[in-house]
Amino acid sequence: MPETAINVTGQLNTAELSFEDFKKIVIQDYRIAYESRQASLIGRREVLTGKAKFGIFGDGKEVAQLAMAKAFKKGDWRAGYYRDQTFMFATGMSNLNEFFAQLYAYPDIEKDPASGGRQMNCHYATRFVNEDGSWTNQAETMNCSADISTTGGHMPRLLGLAYASKLYRQNKQLEYLDKFSVRGNEVAFGTIGNGSTSEGLFFETFNAAGVLQVPMAISVWDDAYAISVPAKLQTTKEDISEILKGFQREKGSNGYEIYKVKGWDYVALCETYERAIALCRAEHVPVLIHVIEMTQPQGHSTSGSHERYKSKERLAWEEEHDCLLQMRKWMIASAVATEAEMDALEVTAKKYVRDVQKQVWAELSNEIVIEINEASHLIERLAQNLPEHDQLYEVIAELRNCIDPGRKDVVAAIRKALRITVKHNTAQKQELITWLASENIKNIKRYNSKLFSETQYSPLNVANVSARYYEDSKFIDGREVLNACFDANFERDKSIVAFGEDVGAIGDVNQGFAGLQTKYGDLRITDTGIREATIIGQGMGLAMRGLKPIAEIQYLDYLLYSINVLSDDLASLSYRTSGGQKAPLIVRTRGHRLEGIWHSGSPLGLILNSMRGLHICVPRDMTQAAGMYNVLLRGDEPALVIECLNGYRLKERLPANVGEFTVPLGKAEILNPGTDITVISYGSTLRIVMEAAVELEKLGISIEVIDPQTLYPFDTENVCGNSLKKTSKLLIVDEDLPGAASAYILQRVIEEQRGYYSLDVQPRTLTAKHHRPPYGSDGGYFSKPSLDDIIEAVYSIMNETDPHRFPSIY
Repeated sequence: MPETAINVTGQLNTAELSFEDFKKIVIQDYRIAYESRQASLIGRREVLTGKAKFGIFGDGKEVAQLAMAKAFKKGDWRAGYYRDQTFMFATGMSNLNEFFAQLYAYPDIEKDPASGGRQMNCHYATRFVNEDGSWTNQAETMNCSADISTTGGHMPRLLGLAYASKLYRQNKQLEYLDKFSVRGNEVAFGTIGNGSTSEGLFFETFNAAGVLQVPMAISVWDDAYAISVPAKLQTTKEDISEILKGFQREKGSNGYEIYKVKGWDYVALCETYERAIALCRAEHVPVLIHVIEMTQPQGHSTSGSHERYKSKERLAWEEEHDCLLQMRKWMIASAVATEAEMDALEVTAKKYVRDVQKQVWAELSNEIVIEINEASHLIERLAQNLPEHDQLYEVIAELRNCIDPGRKDVVAAIRKALRITVKHNTAQKQELITWLASENIKNIKRYNSKLFSETQYSPLNVANVSARYYEDSKFIDGREVLNACFDANFERDKSIVAFGEDVGAIGDVNQGFAGLQTKYGDLRITDTGIREATIIGQGMGLAMRGLKPIAEIQYLDYLLYSINVLSDDLASLSYRTSGGQKAPLIVRTRGHRLEGIWHSGSPLGLILNSMRGLHICVPRDMTQAAGMYNVLLRGDEPALVIECLNGYRLKERLPANVGEFTVPLGKAEILNPGTDITVISYGSTLRIVMEAAVELEKLGISIEVIDPQTLYPFDTENVCGNSLKKTSKLLIVDEDLPGAASAYILQRVIEEQRGYYSLDVQPRTLTAKHHRPPYGSDGGYFSKPSLDDIIEAVYSIMNETDPHRFPSIY
């Protein structure tokens, strides 16, 4: 077999194996790889015939993944992308049945444990959350964090998974968490395509891991293309390991060990992974394994053909250097197996994969056939003695004649039958309605459940504890209230960690963590580089491994630099695994009213639309924020807490139970009872609304001021809707852009809380202007809702309802 250039020497160590044992291992490896290839080939055909929606596969990457699997142990983690099916089969974390179940979107976690049919094929995950919401023993299992389709989007999470091992090894206070680690001896394996190494998330993660020195092993599958774009248009020098040589560690420095190996060289691959991962595991040195000369026999996916952009010469080279062909040749040349034995193995493997595919398709089809028969029978009963008889039988015929029918066809047929018979009310129709209602409940569970963990450990289930005060409780800066809250929680729970830009040595830019690094150490309260995306990924990985991280983004405006990790990865985690994984990360930031375009943002519309799956907390002061942290640190769901940037030095009374009292999520609070108009606001703007209430009282207007406290969940007790029953008038004051968070609040109150029926006048929103706020106090006055704006907006509504009592100001 041709020689492969790598930075290690020696041969595959077979000293402890007899040749017969060695042969069995190699033959078993080839069988797994060949079955994986057949799954790819059959999977593509199933998409092109219409049985599956889309297909993306790991063909051409099989042999390297066999080698990687040999180095993967119990307790280890994978964060990869959608080419890793062979690795998943070789480690036993997945199998062919689950492969085809996911391809067909089988909505059953028993069939597709990774996602319950919610993710497209080759998106893998292992379940580490039990039905009751408790954690499984991750130290005794091989673990795969849930894949996402954005090909570099998993990299920040990979950093966090590796960083957890560093904390478990170095912080002896965490030894009681033995379900999550064996003294930090785990490696986090990451995989990525060569094209995706061009993404910023890759470079940000790569640098952060080199700084932190964590046991992270990145494998780059390099087949010289990213869909149709060749390496020369992707990567400087067309070689990612070449341009990363500056990260190679030297004596006395941190950094990486970097390896390069050919993707069709079975022996060299096994040697490389054995040595690289042993070093990574023992010394917590990150490693890069650049696997070159890979192929992709079927092209990128079922959406196109690589013959359109690859030359004949390249296609011929790929055919010759197919890793399975090269491994087969080596096995025969090395007397591992004869050509006849290889032929027989391949025939058997091909039949086995086809049999599995047929079995999975039959199981899913049979379930749907049963539902078709039940629905058809009910519609047929409905059709008896009704004038729409012929139309209903057409519905039945359309349903029964569907090619590869799905549940949508069954439900659509029933809904159509009910529309046809809208003027009738019979017992048979009621049977159909009842059956549909039952199916709707099942389909909500199949397709719409588990946005949050929905377990007994949910922060929504944390016991309500009121704040207590001593008679002589001090009034202190709001930042000091937060500091006392964090101090109490770090003392109570050794698994809590916090990190971010300037969080450690100076205790964050607003002093919420002041002095706590000195008290609890730099493993628990840590400074990071300026790298928002990997701060979130670092927290997500830690949270998946049983720790309680608080990841700080210095200003709310800078949340945008981590939005892909927050939205694509963290927010969707519980949903895309159908509750099989969770990451109770708390993201701490600050925003609203200050000065300038990048320090006064309130992009809640963006947050609400992109982060469903996180609790969105908007405390009006630091005491309320502390109560929310006390809840979230005892729950198991992720959240974003947005503190008021201009409130840290305002005086607040220190609760006697500062680390214990709670502010329930979703519970709105009436800050100022009133009778004339309901005003809803949140965060910093509430202080201005309360000032306006005093001025409006002088004008004879009584406003009821409501603070929802959290935007997700929003006012679960309908405080806003009930207020409208009294006032019949509504104003929403919001620092976001027009039609953003204010539109969200309006929809919740007017539609979901049925506030529309209580209104006597058009509801109004008072928001910031369409642009970001300029620098300076004058810029803020003319760009965001001011005291005068609020007073006049309320007065205008009152003028509209009673112009005689409230004549127009202008």
